[in-house]
Amino acid sequence: MSTTIGFIGLGIMGLPMAKNLVKAGFTVRGYNRTPAKAQELAAAGGEAADSIAEAVAGAQFIITMVPDSPDVEAVLTGDDGILAAADAGATWIDFSTIRPDVAKDLAAQAKEAGLKPLDAPVSGGEPGAIDGVLSIMVGGEEADFDAAADVFDAVGKTIVRVGPSGSGQTVKAANQLIVAGNIGLLAEAVVFLEAYGVETASALQVLGGGLAGSKVLEQKGQKMLDREFAPGFRLALHHKDMGIVTAAAREAGVAIPLGAAVAQLVAATVAQGNGGLDHSGLLTVVEQLSGSGDTAADDTASAQETTAQEGAA
Repeated sequence: MSTTIGFIGLGIMGLPMAKNLVKAGFTVRGYNRTPAKAQELAAAGGEAADSIAEAVAGAQFIITMVPDSPDVEAVLTGDDGILAAADAGATWIDFSTIRPDVAKDLAAQAKEAGLKPLDAPVSGGEPGAIDGVLSIMVGGEEADFDAAADVFDAVGKTIVRVGPSGSGQTVKAANQLIVAGNIGLLAEAVVFLEAYGVETASALQVLGGGLAGSKVLEQKGQKMLDREFAPGFRLALHHKDMGIVTAAAREAGVAIPLGAAVAQLVAATVAQGNGGLDHSGLLTVVEQLSGSGDTAADDTASAQETTAQEGAA
């Protein structure tokens, strides 16, 4: 009998992940607040559920991929949520990116209800989700992690247990700190190169072959050159993540001066109404600070329209 997975949250990341689980041979029952997303999963061989309870009933694994801490809490603890409907003994994998302290608290509630919780935020963006090569950092019990290996293998490539519950979210916060810093510096480099009339595509090619090379340069450099900011990961979500990083750093007494600066740039970009852009759209605020004028006004409106429901559960 096929293993059943209840999948909640079929946004930019969740839907391709759910489709990859279908391809791997799992029975995937998906729920999303926007029913069309669940229907798209059904068209790919999964099943569409009309409620969270329907999605998780009888499932051996329950997956959540929703935008923020309150969303995960609502999906888990709501009157018709996971705790009310899931079978005891099911493994709950939260692929969302949320606060580490919230992840620990929700894991404790899940354990009390007889579930096996794993916080497992991902990195790799939409391309990684589509190709099934995400990097997954997992917090939780080692035995539960080992038992979920086939599920993780269907959606990820680099999959590492990094400690007890909450640890996955802590590592993801560090990941988002590094990514935001890289994007900010790449944006500055692009504006700098353009100011001197350099052939920018060639410049990024040679930079990518040296120590400056990175996944961020590889995946976001051309988007910046083209001013094409259709979202793979929205600035609004990275703004949320930088809030997690700065709050957790303050609580631990850790100084992150560069991280704090880029967090302010991200916040400023979102405050200007550009939260619907891909996080490579951080270039827009760097250009403004450099007096380079307006960019991507049309891209902003179209990107926000196409991603209004991203990550909805």
